Amino acid sequence: MPYYSDEIIEEVRSRTDIVDVISKYVNLQKKGSQYFGLCPFHNEKTGSFSVSPQKQMYYCFGCGAGGNVFSFLMAYENMTFKEAVEDLAPKCGVTLPQREMTAQERQRADRRTRLFEINKEAAAYYYKMLRSPEGQQAMAYFTKRELTADTLHKFGLGCTSKYSDSLYKYLRGKGYDDNILKDCGLVTIDEKRGGHDKFWNRAMFPIFDANGKVVAFGGRVMGDGEPKYLNSPETEIFNKSKTLFGLYFARKTRRQQFILCEGYMDVISLHQAGFDNAVASLGTALTEGHAGMLKRYVKDVYLSYDSDGAGQKAALRAIPILKNAGISCRIINMSPYKDPDEFIKALGAEEYEKRIQNAENSFMYQVRMKEKNYDLTDPEKKSDFQKEVARMIVTEFPTQLERENYTESVAARFNIPKAALGKYIIELGQSGITAKSNTAARENRSTAQKPKDDGMKMSQRLLLTWLVEQNDIYPKIKDYVSPQDFEEGVYKKVAVEVFDSLSQDKTVDTARIVDMFMEEEERKTVAAIFNTTVGELTDNTDLSKALKETLLRIKKNSLEIAQKNGADLKSLVDGKKQLQRLERLDISI
Repeated sequence: MPYYSDEIIEEVRSRTDIVDVISKYVNLQKKGSQYFGLCPFHNEKTGSFSVSPQKQMYYCFGCGAGGNVFSFLMAYENMTFKEAVEDLAPKCGVTLPQREMTAQERQRADRRTRLFEINKEAAAYYYKMLRSPEGQQAMAYFTKRELTADTLHKFGLGCTSKYSDSLYKYLRGKGYDDNILKDCGLVTIDEKRGGHDKFWNRAMFPIFDANGKVVAFGGRVMGDGEPKYLNSPETEIFNKSKTLFGLYFARKTRRQQFILCEGYMDVISLHQAGFDNAVASLGTALTEGHAGMLKRYVKDVYLSYDSDGAGQKAALRAIPILKNAGISCRIINMSPYKDPDEFIKALGAEEYEKRIQNAENSFMYQVRMKEKNYDLTDPEKKSDFQKEVARMIVTEFPTQLERENYTESVAARFNIPKAALGKYIIELGQSGITAKSNTAARENRSTAQKPKDDGMKMSQRLLLTWLVEQNDIYPKIKDYVSPQDFEEGVYKKVAVEVFDSLSQDKTVDTARIVDMFMEEEERKTVAAIFNTTVGELTDNTDLSKALKETLLRIKKNSLEIAQKNGADLKSLVDGKKQLQRLERLDISI
């Protein structure tokens, strides 16, 4: 295996608290012995993502994502196993031994290094091109947008040639061959045309990662061509759903919040005006990945999206995503101007600062946008709007204190009788409507990509979870069921580890077992095995009876498979005797 020794890995894992790590990305709340939050791996309204400090594991009951602390970083940060170990080791005080990379690791590292080099070379080429006679049109565009020389330099702005193969020829001249160039996202290579640039006749915006490395580019066409804006495709070093334009500069800000915009020019104009906390998603809708990136740096985000209909819809989509990540959100009103760039040019930085100070509470913004859908001169429509506002308050806020505070503010702001609104909110609560309702949870779980299990797998999962959580069950069942009764593959390997630990009176190290499996799907299966509840299998509230039924189901299935596979007669006879004793057994848990 191309990783550190098992002892080193175990030391890093045992010294790391998975709750501390995941809480940096997910807003967790303690419920009993576990922590719950909204799953970062699929979109949901009700938290079905659990983290167990006892098992040092996470598991989503909605989509099935699960594993240990290494698995989380691998899935969320797109790290390799080795990178996850190296990320956590210094944080928990473990000094990793220096060791040679394997050939495969070295090849992957070298390839990533080459891709970073190509992007850096391209950025330098575009930068120089802007300041040459060929860059006059792009320079005129930037000048018209009132960008200073310092701003052009800070953001590394540049432009392409009007010819469609100039960068390709430049990079080939630097010694890069087609094998690496075809995957850098900057050129396309085909049999008919050969190599040609993906960007040409465009003003260019380098996209930096959080460490200041160029990972991609955005380009604005010069003239009337389409598309107006074009971004690099995703590559080994560029994931657009986890990259924010301007983050490298914004992360150094002394302000307590980020300003989230829609476009490159909005971010650049704001930085030039002194708002060094502006960032933007890359021409795409805000994602959970973006929200996770933001959460690492700030707790508050101010939306400065376009003030037109499209911008309002984008804001309404972004608000719940930010809230789900545990980020407080406010909306900057830029009327009568369309975007931050126009606003700054028209009214200046001081007026924009005032708009920041008067930014609107995100819930009040949602209500205001909802109000536009109703004709308030019609008593019936007005009543419908007020009822909808009441539902919004009930489903958004779980505590009585929050509901009363928002009832008071909404009633005053939107001219709704406070007493009547409060009474209707109470009626809705009494009717069973609650914050983040169970209906929404079921809908989320039905749409999530959770792998389906047959009844036998569920039985085997349930028994293994029981054995881990209630060690005293093992002595009662060890003479009747063994790892050989479990399905071949992941289930049997896990069962061997569980039974072996319990036979030695050891606590089952579930997080260690996860690391026996390198494939993501296998890790998810292991996480599911250790996070099964009796409610998933049966409505029977008699756990002792449910345990016996589970044991019988597993044993009968094992005997049937053995018989089909032509097991020897003695094994079959011994198995049937075990089954008969099990049927007479009185188990209590």
